[in-house]
Amino acid sequence: MNLTPKSYILRIGHRPERDQRVTTHVGLSTRALGASGMYLAADDAKVADSIADVAKRFGGDYFCENDVKWKSCINNFKREGGKVQEEKLPIPLRDEEVKRILGEQDEQAVTEAETVVDYRVGEAVKITDGPFSGFDGTVDEIVEDRSKLKVMVMIFGRKTILELNFTQVTKE
Repeated sequence: MNLTPKSYILRIGHRPERDQRVTTHVGLSTRALGASGMYLAADDAKVADSIADVAKRFGGDYFCENDVKWKSCINNFKREGGKVQEEKLPIPLRDEEVKRILGEQDEQAVTEAETVVDYRVGEAVKITDGPFSGFDGTVDEIVEDRSKLKVMVMIFGRKTILELNFTQVTKE
Protein backbone atom coordinates (compact mmCIF):
# COMPACT_ATOMS: atom_id res chain seq x y z
CA MET A 1 0.00 0.00 0.00
CA ASN A 2 1.48 3.36 -1.06
CA LEU A 3 0.78 6.09 1.49
CA THR A 4 2.78 8.76 -0.32
CA PRO A 5 0.45 11.54 -1.47
CA LYS A 6 0.39 12.25 -5.19
CA SER A 7 1.08 15.71 -6.56
CA TYR A 8 -0.43 17.19 -9.68
CA ILE A 9 0.40 20.47 -11.37
CA LEU A 10 -2.24 22.81 -12.82
CA ARG A 11 -0.59 25.22 -15.28
CA ILE A 12 -2.77 28.32 -15.62
CA GLY A 13 -1.82 31.27 -17.78
CA HIS A 14 0.05 29.35 -20.48
CA ARG A 15 0.21 31.32 -23.72
CA PRO A 16 0.73 28.83 -26.57
CA GLU A 17 2.42 31.37 -28.82
CA ARG A 18 5.00 32.36 -26.16
CA ASP A 19 5.30 29.90 -23.27
CA GLN A 20 5.97 26.50 -24.84
CA ARG A 21 9.51 26.17 -23.48
CA VAL A 22 8.56 27.43 -20.01
CA THR A 23 5.54 25.13 -19.70
CA THR A 24 7.51 22.14 -21.00
CA HIS A 25 10.19 22.93 -18.42
CA VAL A 26 7.56 23.16 -15.65
CA GLY A 27 6.15 19.80 -16.65
CA LEU A 28 9.49 18.01 -16.92
CA SER A 29 10.89 19.58 -13.75
CA THR A 30 7.86 18.61 -11.70
CA ARG A 31 8.04 15.11 -13.19
CA ALA A 32 11.65 14.89 -12.00
CA LEU A 33 10.56 16.08 -8.54
CA GLY A 34 7.94 13.35 -8.25
CA ALA A 35 4.68 14.88 -9.45
CA SER A 36 2.25 12.47 -11.08
CA GLY A 37 1.02 14.72 -13.87
CA MET A 38 0.17 18.15 -15.18
CA TYR A 39 -3.14 19.68 -16.23
CA LEU A 40 -2.64 22.37 -18.87
CA ALA A 41 -5.36 25.06 -18.86
CA ALA A 42 -4.72 25.97 -22.49
CA ASP A 43 -4.95 24.29 -25.85
CA ASP A 44 -1.35 23.41 -26.72
CA ALA A 45 -1.11 19.85 -27.97
CA LYS A 46 2.55 20.35 -28.89
CA VAL A 47 3.55 20.83 -25.22
CA ALA A 48 1.37 17.93 -24.06
CA ASP A 49 2.87 15.66 -26.75
CA SER A 50 6.42 16.73 -25.90
CA ILE A 51 5.95 15.94 -22.20
CA ALA A 52 4.20 12.64 -22.98
CA ASP A 53 7.09 11.70 -25.30
CA VAL A 54 9.70 12.27 -22.57
CA ALA A 55 7.62 10.33 -20.02
CA LYS A 56 7.28 7.46 -22.49
CA ARG A 57 11.00 7.36 -23.36
CA PHE A 58 12.25 7.65 -19.79
CA GLY A 59 9.47 5.73 -18.07
CA GLY A 60 7.07 6.66 -15.34
CA ASP A 61 3.38 7.42 -15.09
CA TYR A 62 3.58 11.17 -15.71
CA PHE A 63 0.77 12.58 -17.85
CA CYS A 64 -0.07 15.94 -19.35
CA GLU A 65 -3.76 16.62 -19.95
CA ASN A 66 -4.32 19.39 -22.47
CA ASP A 67 -7.04 22.10 -22.62
CA VAL A 68 -8.64 21.51 -19.20
CA LYS A 69 -11.09 23.95 -17.65
CA TRP A 70 -9.09 25.05 -14.62
CA LYS A 71 -12.05 25.85 -12.32
CA SER A 72 -13.61 22.43 -12.99
CA CYS A 73 -10.23 20.78 -12.47
CA ILE A 74 -9.82 22.39 -9.02
CA ASN A 75 -13.42 21.68 -7.97
CA ASN A 76 -13.19 18.01 -9.03
CA PHE A 77 -9.88 17.61 -7.24
CA LYS A 78 -11.28 19.08 -4.01
CA ARG A 79 -14.44 16.96 -4.29
CA GLU A 80 -12.25 13.83 -4.46
CA GLY A 81 -10.46 14.85 -1.25
CA GLY A 82 -7.45 16.61 -2.76
CA LYS A 83 -5.80 19.64 -1.23
CA VAL A 84 -5.01 22.62 -3.43
CA GLN A 85 -1.92 24.70 -2.75
CA GLU A 86 -1.22 27.85 -4.70
CA GLU A 87 2.40 28.58 -5.50
CA LYS A 88 3.43 32.10 -6.38
CA LEU A 89 6.69 33.63 -7.42
CA PRO A 90 8.73 34.97 -4.51
CA ILE A 91 8.40 38.69 -3.90
CA PRO A 92 11.75 40.48 -3.65
CA LEU A 93 12.53 42.42 -0.49
CA ARG A 94 12.45 46.20 -0.58
CA ASP A 95 15.74 48.02 0.08
CA GLU A 96 14.60 49.23 3.50
CA GLU A 97 13.71 45.64 4.51
CA VAL A 98 17.18 44.42 3.48
CA LYS A 99 18.82 47.25 5.44
CA ARG A 100 16.70 46.43 8.52
CA ILE A 101 17.63 42.75 8.32
CA LEU A 102 21.32 43.55 7.91
CA GLY A 103 21.20 46.05 10.75
CA GLU A 104 22.06 48.99 8.54
CA GLN A 105 20.43 52.36 8.80
CA ASP A 106 19.13 54.41 5.90
CA GLU A 107 21.25 57.55 6.21
CA GLN A 108 18.56 59.79 4.65
CA ALA A 109 15.92 58.49 7.07
CA VAL A 110 17.95 59.65 10.06
CA THR A 111 16.28 62.59 11.76
CA GLU A 112 18.20 65.74 12.47
CA ALA A 113 17.55 65.30 16.21
CA GLU A 114 20.57 65.57 18.44
CA THR A 115 21.80 62.17 19.61
CA VAL A 116 23.33 61.89 23.05
CA VAL A 117 26.29 59.51 23.06
CA ASP A 118 26.16 57.43 26.20
CA TYR A 119 28.93 54.98 25.31
CA ARG A 120 32.68 54.94 25.93
CA VAL A 121 35.49 53.17 24.10
CA GLY A 122 36.25 49.89 25.90
CA GLU A 123 32.77 49.64 27.42
CA ALA A 124 31.02 46.24 27.38
CA VAL A 125 27.82 46.11 25.30
CA LYS A 126 25.29 43.53 24.21
CA ILE A 127 23.94 43.51 20.64
CA THR A 128 20.13 43.53 20.75
CA ASP A 129 19.13 43.88 17.10
CA GLY A 130 20.23 42.61 13.72
CA PRO A 131 21.93 39.40 12.60
CA PHE A 132 24.36 39.40 15.55
CA SER A 133 21.68 39.88 18.19
CA GLY A 134 22.74 38.22 21.47
CA PHE A 135 26.48 38.70 20.92
CA ASP A 136 28.56 40.48 23.59
CA GLY A 137 31.28 42.91 22.60
CA THR A 138 33.25 45.99 23.53
CA VAL A 139 33.02 49.46 22.02
CA ASP A 140 36.05 49.99 19.78
CA GLU A 141 35.14 53.33 18.21
CA ILE A 142 32.30 55.85 18.33
CA VAL A 143 31.17 57.54 15.09
CA GLU A 144 28.94 60.29 16.47
CA ASP A 145 28.07 62.04 13.21
CA ARG A 146 26.54 58.81 11.85
CA SER A 147 25.12 57.58 15.21
CA LYS A 148 27.19 54.41 14.93
CA LEU A 149 29.43 52.33 17.14
CA LYS A 150 32.21 50.03 16.04
CA VAL A 151 31.94 47.03 18.34
CA MET A 152 34.55 44.26 18.71
CA VAL A 153 32.98 40.79 18.97
CA MET A 154 34.33 37.24 18.88
CA ILE A 155 32.99 35.26 15.91
CA PHE A 156 34.31 31.70 15.54
CA GLY A 157 37.20 32.53 17.84
CA ARG A 158 38.28 35.61 15.89
CA LYS A 159 37.94 39.26 16.86
CA THR A 160 35.67 41.02 14.39
CA ILE A 161 34.61 44.66 14.20
CA LEU A 162 30.90 45.34 13.54
CA GLU A 163 29.47 48.75 12.71
CA LEU A 164 26.16 49.12 14.53
CA ASN A 165 23.61 51.83 15.23
CA PHE A 166 23.33 53.17 18.75
CA THR A 167 19.89 51.57 18.91
CA GLN A 168 21.24 48.09 18.20
CA VAL A 169 23.20 47.76 21.44
CA THR A 170 22.68 48.11 25.17
CA LYS A 171 25.16 48.49 27.98
CA GLU A 172 25.98 45.37 29.92
